[in-house]
Amino acid sequence: MDMRGYTSDKDGYLTRLRRIEGQVRGLQRMVENDEYCIDVLTQIAAATKALQSVSLGLMDEHLKHCVAEAIAVGGNTADAKVREASEAIARLVRS
Repeated sequence: MDMRGYTSDKDGYLTRLRRIEGQVRGLQRMVENDEYCIDVLTQIAAATKALQSVSLGLMDEHLKHCVAEAIAVGGNTADAKVREASEAIARLVRS
């Protein structure tokens, strides 16, 4: 089954991303309304942790799919995909 890099739990990831989006909107309202700083910091921590969790899961699933597909194709495609994946991971680690 060709999933084009998406996971078998695509709907689950989309649901989690929508929740994170809600957390970010809530954080935006808190900042706009000059909420108590501890509440803002708590919201930042929650949104950051949730996004990191989703990001790592998506990255793991996409890398498995993309790299496996590239290796199956072989040749320059495999080299290019592995290089792209390495660069993406490096950017993530630096951030």
